[in-house]
Amino acid sequence: MVTRFACVVFVAITVFVVPTMAGAPKKIDFAHDIAPIIKARCGECHTNGKYKGKVSFDTREDLLKSKAIAPGRSAASELVKRITHTDPEMRMPPKGQPLDAKQIALFKAWIDQGAAWEPGFTFRVSTYVAPLKPRPVTLPPGDGHPIDRIVGAYYVTHKITPPGPIDDAGFLRRAYLDLIGLLPAPSETDAFMKETVADKRERVIARLLKEENRAYADHWLSFWNDMLRNDYAGTGYIDGGRKQITGWLYNALVKNKPYDQFTRELISPTPESEGFIKGIKWRGDVNASQVVELQFAQNVTQVFFGANLKCASCHDSFIDHWKLDDAYALAAVIADKPLELHLCDKKTGKLASPRFLWPELGTIDAKAPKAKRLEQFASLVTHADNGRFTRTIANRIWQRMMGRGIVHPVDMMANRPWSEDLLDYLAGYLVEQKYDLKKLMEHIATSQTYQAKPAILPKEPLGEEYVFRGPELRRLSAEQFMDAVWMLTKTGPGKAAAPIGPAKFEDAVPPERRLVRASLLNADALMRSLGRPNREQVVTTRPDQLTTLQALDLSNGQILTDLLSRGASPLLKSNADADRLIVDVYQRTLCRRPNAAEFATARAIIGSPMTNDGVADLLWIVVMLPEFQLIR
Repeated sequence: MVTRFACVVFVAITVFVVPTMAGAPKKIDFAHDIAPIIKARCGECHTNGKYKGKVSFDTREDLLKSKAIAPGRSAASELVKRITHTDPEMRMPPKGQPLDAKQIALFKAWIDQGAAWEPGFTFRVSTYVAPLKPRPVTLPPGDGHPIDRIVGAYYVTHKITPPGPIDDAGFLRRAYLDLIGLLPAPSETDAFMKETVADKRERVIARLLKEENRAYADHWLSFWNDMLRNDYAGTGYIDGGRKQITGWLYNALVKNKPYDQFTRELISPTPESEGFIKGIKWRGDVNASQVVELQFAQNVTQVFFGANLKCASCHDSFIDHWKLDDAYALAAVIADKPLELHLCDKKTGKLASPRFLWPELGTIDAKAPKAKRLEQFASLVTHADNGRFTRTIANRIWQRMMGRGIVHPVDMMANRPWSEDLLDYLAGYLVEQKYDLKKLMEHIATSQTYQAKPAILPKEPLGEEYVFRGPELRRLSAEQFMDAVWMLTKTGPGKAAAPIGPAKFEDAVPPERRLVRASLLNADALMRSLGRPNREQVVTTRPDQLTTLQALDLSNGQILTDLLSRGASPLLKSNADADRLIVDVYQRTLCRRPNAAEFATARAIIGSPMTNDGVADLLWIVVMLPEFQLIR
């Protein structure tokens, strides 16, 4: 029999924990506190091809391989021993003055807090320059889906054996979760498995995207809420320092507003959509880089271009080529009055003038009223020659549906993609389809590449080591997990927190899928634990590693325990026969019937006669299975 103890052990051994130092005086920021020291004092000997003592600081992974640091334990780290050594022959850096007390304290605190690193950043100088303008792609010769032709040629070049197709049940579960965020009802699974037509997969994809507009909007609302810092409660909403865009955003998703128009309405906004660019007015004094004008520069470039201007909002960036002038030039677009540049919070006496990141696409009239400047800026963001705009969203959609971006991480679009042809093709396809994101999703989902078995990687590939081998396993999001549990247990909430109006479900939607979704609620402790972010910052990807807190909440948390206990009762009432109940649970969660061994175990767990506690235990065991918690 599977026990909670056994499952806790399973969960615990899959956790990757980054230790942190209790009572740390402040959170160390890699880009501002650590990268400048490494660049100035360590880079000459330990980066970009020069690795004395076989120690490389190029990436966090290289530093870990060199065994120079022990995350969470600065006292045990060779780096700290060397920078504090009193012997000139042993001290690092060997040239110049030793690091001062402040620099040493920063290194110690950084290591004790887990040695966080800017995602995707490397000190290795890259010769790759990401293009700006769109690039037409010539497809490899042959027939078939364009994505499969491009990926097929990639497989040949990299000597990869293409993965075979995933089975029908696995495909259906994947497609439902990716496109509308819900599990298929047992009746839908049964109907799909009985179909014999050759294009049944294409039909179900088309139906989900064309007919289930409400479910699509409910699911993708979480994606956009994370990115656009939108929520239903939290910092700033009570005192007027922040404004929701929920009604506008939800309506845009239901109606599938073209992405270029969607973007222009966010940047050159209506009263309903202006909350994104207004940002958050923090109470009290804030760092100069966190005023609403700089938030505008940071958020717009991160969301729509996959670029990081946070460092450049204080000083010329140490992690990419953006300058302080670039960040302030964008901030000036939205400023109501002349905006003075601040270098690390110090006034420079220089005033910012509105300018686009890529002046070759056009200019912004500094003398125009703010509304006109925003209109000009929105036109440049969505300019036909701005390939960075379309590549970024194509990469984000690919990452959501395939597990990893063509460019990785998705907010480092200056990095080299593993297939430039595929990225440019998808960006061009989006334009051809008049910026219809559903068409892009459908195009990806109908490819054999998407419908393949998941790639099982022995370890996480690092940087340039990555080779695409197929779709990757992904964890259910917090919202997907909660929705699935509510569907299973019929314990879903009765009312949404999001101001979107009453739910209207399509007639064809099975009753068990007519529920108020987790994306429409304020986050509770369990959703927070499962990864739903605090939306005070732009969040474009959620952590994919299980944490200790998540393991504890899943194994012993009161919220989940109560849900499963309450949910056992209606299952008992609707399934008087034990075997029927067991089949029902497996079909609702895993989209398949249990095998003989699972049947035997489940019968023993639920008891004879069945008890509420026994059914609750069965529900818990099933939702703890990796097969349930992963999109495969």
